[in-house]
Amino acid sequence: MEKWFDVPEKEGSSVICSRVRLVRNWREYPFPGKMTKEQSVEMTGRLMNGVKESGAFSGSRSRYLYLDRIPDLERTALLERRAISRGVSKKKAAAGLVLSEDERLGITINGDDHIRIQAVEKGAALTECYRRADQMEELLGSRFEYSFDEKYGYLTSFPTSVGTGLRVSVVLHLPALSRRKNFNSLTSDMGRFGTLVRGLYGEGEENPGSLYQISNQKTLGQTEKEIVDLVAKAAAELDAQERRLRRTAMGQRPVACADEAYKSYGVLKYARRLTRKDAMEFLSQIMAGAADGILKMKEPCSVYGLMLGIQPANLLSQAERPLSREELDAARADFLRARLPEII
Repeated sequence: MEKWFDVPEKEGSSVICSRVRLVRNWREYPFPGKMTKEQSVEMTGRLMNGVKESGAFSGSRSRYLYLDRIPDLERTALLERRAISRGVSKKKAAAGLVLSEDERLGITINGDDHIRIQAVEKGAALTECYRRADQMEELLGSRFEYSFDEKYGYLTSFPTSVGTGLRVSVVLHLPALSRRKNFNSLTSDMGRFGTLVRGLYGEGEENPGSLYQISNQKTLGQTEKEIVDLVAKAAAELDAQERRLRRTAMGQRPVACADEAYKSYGVLKYARRLTRKDAMEFLSQIMAGAADGILKMKEPCSVYGLMLGIQPANLLSQAERPLSREELDAARADFLRARLPEII
């Protein structure tokens, strides 16, 4: 089954994916940080069985994983694909994950909170992601009574999630916009309206690939629909600004724009060794070139899927033995040569 990140990007758009996360806690137990080892094991088992018995994933193939029992490498690979959070990837106590085969829908159990429902989709699809997450939340809520306060709403481990428990985010590819001197002031201005923009792999030059995530800052004092609409509107504005800048560049420097895309393609198609940073930068150029109609692939290709595939744990999980740094760079180049389609 095709995973969500293997769906090709839409030409003319800088929106990579949409994600909705809902966190809830089961009233019967303390928050995860306050539970004993025995309580963690008991609750994780009960919730995992409850999800299975609810039939929530009966319409599709899925994986039921006890995260504390799988290898560290597998947990890190799930983190790189953003199927789990950094906190739960390092957790030693009992924790679980139910993940659909296409990885569009997942439930983390006993992470930072008892239940974290995540729905993700390629492109601008926040409404669809929210619909699926909300359906799952209602289904589980009919079996497990959530911690809820009439004044504050849903109670969570962190104050920043109290209220709706809803975190909405969109990942965008912003190579042109992020190079502008006023980019930091632009993102700060968006913060005043309740959204947060941050690099997916770091900040500034330490964010190879120019991928940025915009999300809501508050979960209290707004309805779930208002939060979804807020982030969707802010993401659309960033997308529009990025596309305007790239159209201007194409009009003023068409040969230079084409040269960047074709050179990057040539390096990735023939290189024998690539660092993660270099590969991400070249893939970013290819992503922009494909979105702008400069590069035409003979076969459909998800550049973001390639970006996920070249991350260290995902490469190592395909290897038959541990790899040195130099061998990992060689494996990254092999991976891209094998999967990057020919261009027309």
